[in-house]
Amino acid sequence: MKALIISADNFEDTELLVPYYRLKEEGMEVDIASIRKGKIKGKHGYEVEANKSLSEINPSDYDILILPGGKAPEVIRKEKAAQEIARNFFMTKKPVAAICHGPQTLISAGLLKGRHATCYKTVADEMKASGAIYEDKEVVVDGNLITSRQPSDLPAFLREMIKKLKG
Repeated sequence: MKALIISADNFEDTELLVPYYRLKEEGMEVDIASIRKGKIKGKHGYEVEANKSLSEINPSDYDILILPGGKAPEVIRKEKAAQEIARNFFMTKKPVAAICHGPQTLISAGLLKGRHATCYKTVADEMKASGAIYEDKEVVVDGNLITSRQPSDLPAFLREMIKKLKG
């Protein structure tokens, strides 16, 4: 199995690193994609290597998409390639896991109308305006979509991600 994490500079460190290592622990291959290949730096100083650029991604190569939060989604959501990747995951009903500000990419891609979801509190109004059914819970699962609010929700977020992947 193979996972795709999409992020950029100023990601929330734990929201990228904890899923990354948890999926590796499950034996999954994990790619990190960004606007361009190379190092991206988290809000708290951690650096990771984006081993793929968004333009190199073929969504059919992956089993799950993870969208961490922080300030990175403000940049990623403007990238047409990121929106297209997300749309492909929804169209093929593959799992999409977004935490904190991560759902902003899904909002920009027009994917949340009528879907139950959660996010960081400052994104809630935007999520509701996009037509999503907002729920203030540590994790919300709606079909292939898994969303959480913040770093303290990571245990529930990862539990549901792994459950979805194992079927």
